[in-house]
Amino acid sequence: SVPADASNPDSVVVSVLNISATLGSQAVLPCKSYRMVWTQDRLNDRQRVVHWDVYSNYYGDNKMERLCDMYSAGDQRVYSSYNRGRIFMPQNAFTDGNFSLVIRDVAESDEGTYSCNLHHHYCHLYETVKIQLDITKKAKEAKQYWDGEKAVIVALEGSTVMLPCVNRNHIWTERHSEEEQQVVHWDRQPPGVPHDRADRLIDLYASGERRSYGPLFIRQKMNITDTAFAVGDFSLWISELESADEGTYSCHLHHHYCGLHERRIYQVFVTEPVREKKVVNLTTHNTAPAIACFSFPLQSDPNVVRGHNVINVIIPESRIHFFQQLGYIVATLLLFIVLLIIVVLITRKRRQRG
Repeated sequence: SVPADASNPDSVVVSVLNISATLGSQAVLPCKSYRMVWTQDRLNDRQRVVHWDVYSNYYGDNKMERLCDMYSAGDQRVYSSYNRGRIFMPQNAFTDGNFSLVIRDVAESDEGTYSCNLHHHYCHLYETVKIQLDITKKAKEAKQYWDGEKAVIVALEGSTVMLPCVNRNHIWTERHSEEEQQVVHWDRQPPGVPHDRADRLIDLYASGERRSYGPLFIRQKMNITDTAFAVGDFSLWISELESADEGTYSCHLHHHYCGLHERRIYQVFVTEPVREKKVVNLTTHNTAPAIACFSFPLQSDPNVVRGHNVINVIIPESRIHFFQQLGYIVATLLLFIVLLIIVVLITRKRRQRG
C-alpha cells in the first residue's frame, strides 16, 4: 500500500482514481465504506458476541454443535441441558478480555475441535481461535502443545480443563460512543501542491456536525449528502466544473474505535465539451437548396458552458448555370443523331449505285 500521510500515520491509501469531466458539468468522486455506517446502539451495546462451537466425530456423524454464547450486555447461554453447570465462560469476559471455556469432568465424548468465535457486528470484525481437545485415561499423557495450526490439549478424563481464548484488544473490552469517534474529511491539492499543504474542504462527524472550509462559492459547489453515515456513502459532489477545479482530491475515513483509517485519492481533469455538427437545408428564391453547417453544444448535458455559435453557409451556383450545362448535353446528342443520319443516307446511295 501507499505510505500514509504524516498527520494520520495509521491510514493507508486503498484506491487511486482518475476522473475526467467536461467543463460546466457535475462530477462525483465516489467514496464508500460499509464499515463507516453509523447505527446508534439502541440495544445496550449488544454488538459484540462470543460463542463456542465444537466439531466432533465421537458418534461418527462429524457434527458441528453450538455449545454456548454470550453478548457483551447479556448473560451467557448454554444450549444443551447436559452442559449446563458443566461448561461456562467468565462472567466478566467483555471487561477482562478472557473468553476461555471451562469444562468440568471431561469425558471421551468431549473430544473434538473447539472454536472460540468473536464477532463485533458494529466494526464488522470476526476472529476465531481453534483448539483440539483429546482425552486420555493416563495422567502422565496429559499435556499441551502446538501442532502448527492450532493448540492441542490432552486432558485427563474426569478432570477440569480450560480452553484458552484471550483477546484484550480495546474493541472487545470497552464500551464506546460511536458518534464521537467517526469522522470523514475531504482535502484538495491544486496542481503542483504537495499533500501536506492540501486545503481542507469538509469535515463530517457521525454526530451530525459538519464543517466546511474555504470561500463561499467553493462551499456551495462541493458537498457530501446529509445521509452519508446512514448509508456509508461519503462521495463528493462538485457542480458546475471549472478549469480551476482540477487537482488531487482525498477522501479520509477515520473510525478511531474500530481502528479504520483509509484514504482514497482522485485525480480530477476538466475537459472542453465535445461539439457536434448538424446539417440544415436552407431554401432561397431562384437558387438551389443551400447546405448550412451549424456548430452546437451537445444537448445531453444541460450544464455545458455554451460558446459562440458559428454558421458556415455554402451556396452552389444558380439554376441558369444548370440549364446551360443541360443545353450542352442536348446539343451534343442532336449533333450525334445528325451525323448518324448522314452516315445512313450515304450508305444507302452507295448500295443503290452498286
